[in-house]
Amino acid sequence: MCGIFGVVYSRAADLDPTLSADILRSLYRFSQTRGSEAAGLTVANGRTIDVFRQAGSVDQFLAAPKFEELIARGLALWSANKSGSDQIGLAMTGHTRLVTNGLQSNEDNNQPVVANGTVGVHNGIITNEAEMWGAHPELERRTEVDTEALLKVLRRHFDAKDDLGWAVQQAYREMKGAASIAFLFDKLDDLLLATNTGSLHILADEQGRFLAFASERFILQRLVEELDLRGRFGPMQTRQLPAFRAALVSLRDLSVREFACVAKEGEEAPRVAETRRARAMDVVLHTRSPANLKRCVKCLLPETYPFVEYDDAGICRYCRHWRKIAPKGRRALEEAVEPYRRKDGKPDVIVAFSGGRDSSYGLHYFKSELKMNPVAFTYDWGMVTDLARRNQARICGKLGVEHIVRSADIQKKRRYIRKNIEAWLKKPELGMVTLFTAGDKEFYAHARQLRKETGIKLVVFSTGNMIEDTPYKTGLCGIKEGDHGMTLTGLPIENEMALLWYFARNYLANPRYINESLLDTLNAYWQTFVVKDDFLYLFHYLPWTEEEIVGTIRREYDWEVATDTKSTWRIGDGSAAFYNYVYTTVLGWSEDEVMLSNMIREGHLDRTRALELAKEYSKPRMPSIREYAQLVGFNVEEALTIVNGLPKAY
Repeated sequence: MCGIFGVVYSRAADLDPTLSADILRSLYRFSQTRGSEAAGLTVANGRTIDVFRQAGSVDQFLAAPKFEELIARGLALWSANKSGSDQIGLAMTGHTRLVTNGLQSNEDNNQPVVANGTVGVHNGIITNEAEMWGAHPELERRTEVDTEALLKVLRRHFDAKDDLGWAVQQAYREMKGAASIAFLFDKLDDLLLATNTGSLHILADEQGRFLAFASERFILQRLVEELDLRGRFGPMQTRQLPAFRAALVSLRDLSVREFACVAKEGEEAPRVAETRRARAMDVVLHTRSPANLKRCVKCLLPETYPFVEYDDAGICRYCRHWRKIAPKGRRALEEAVEPYRRKDGKPDVIVAFSGGRDSSYGLHYFKSELKMNPVAFTYDWGMVTDLARRNQARICGKLGVEHIVRSADIQKKRRYIRKNIEAWLKKPELGMVTLFTAGDKEFYAHARQLRKETGIKLVVFSTGNMIEDTPYKTGLCGIKEGDHGMTLTGLPIENEMALLWYFARNYLANPRYINESLLDTLNAYWQTFVVKDDFLYLFHYLPWTEEEIVGTIRREYDWEVATDTKSTWRIGDGSAAFYNYVYTTVLGWSEDEVMLSNMIREGHLDRTRALELAKEYSKPRMPSIREYAQLVGFNVEEALTIVNGLPKAY
């Protein structure tokens, strides 16, 4: 379970700033055994309730500049305004998270939870959160974390009757599961502690200057002993807040008013004498999230996108430089394939076939629309998913198309991926994420070889359309691209050299990349950028429209979609869920937003609908991520902890 804890200093306390910061840091370190996947802080300083939360380890959290800033701000305001009539003491609460509901990569799921002027931390699991939301349709759910339901229901009852004791009992009556909580309110000078399990312990001195609480008695005992608090504050007592009890701690004089949070049958809720504030404190959330990013007013690209550069009107350079896609047209396509047609019914075209939406439509188009005789070709490099294989079987089976598969040494390829991921995790560099997919570029070499083996000269790829253009890959390597065409192989020579130099520098900076995958990676570069690209690209000729492509393959072949995302892009690629998690966590956007931005520019979507889809598509695909880690062989929890703890671009 999570760890919740906190410390309150009264207005009468003679506070040593260094000691106060040490006490809080110690509470975090002693509590991290209860959860180390995220951490959060609340500082009620008399003017504001400041909130900061961050995914990652406790050490990463304590090293964050914002943590130091909020502690210093709280101490400064407390010290400067001790005598003010509206001034409270200084209250700081903390949380170390063991993830049970809601991914920690989404900052809204981490604690403290903030809603309606209430800030709370919670230890436990609420087992009927869906029932609680259903009972209160007037409440809007914003996160996946179960704490939000309890916090909003409690605040709803408090606002309705202006009686905190009654509100606490109502909320605990509606809730099932375990909940030990510490809540602060914008218009009260009180800290609410409550538990239905007894997982709250309180430490206080006899003079009413200092009070601390934690999820375990042992944490408070360590705090007293290691920081010699008795020598600092005099005699102190530690006691457990019993199960089914609540305590309202005054932030002025640390007096404690205890009452039942779970009422007995027929027992009336106590009237708790809350301390009202003359002026409500503003709740200030100091954690930036992708939702707060500045974005292009025409597309979705945020300020963290490489070389985005907004003009005075707020329009990004990608929108300003966008040239409308002008496919060559079906007639040009028919003219291009005509020399390769065979009249004897033998295969006359090789169609690269990953099982994804574009290649599935491409195979359909060449067989059903152009009436050619294709051979489908797949290169299985170890990351072709079972979903993609099922879709391949569906389409080839219905069309009666021969399916040629070239399989790599799967275990070796996955070992290469694992070594590069492990190298990357030691020294994360976003431009190097593309190494995770370098192994699939051998597809080009096998296509050329199959052309020789079969004598079929025409090889078709259904990739390379500008809707799915991904210039961020080179942008993250520090390369500012121009209009380079519709395929990765169309990079100008100067950018190819810059890319090579970028990788060389990073290999030297992180020698762990110099492993047995090196030759495979060099081959990927060679096949992509050096060998002549003499393939035909379907969407250089046809307009790309998602409705037509996905609608056709869903309708004609019952093409299968993923269960962990509503996007249909990259769902046949086992690596996409993980690398998009990295981009979303660190940069605040995924490649789906790049595609959606291109769709806006082409008039396929309006911006409002694209924003809705981006929010949906950005949800982490945890089942796919865990499957990827299992196949490749790396520790997913360790990897996610490292990724979550990386400095955020936002």
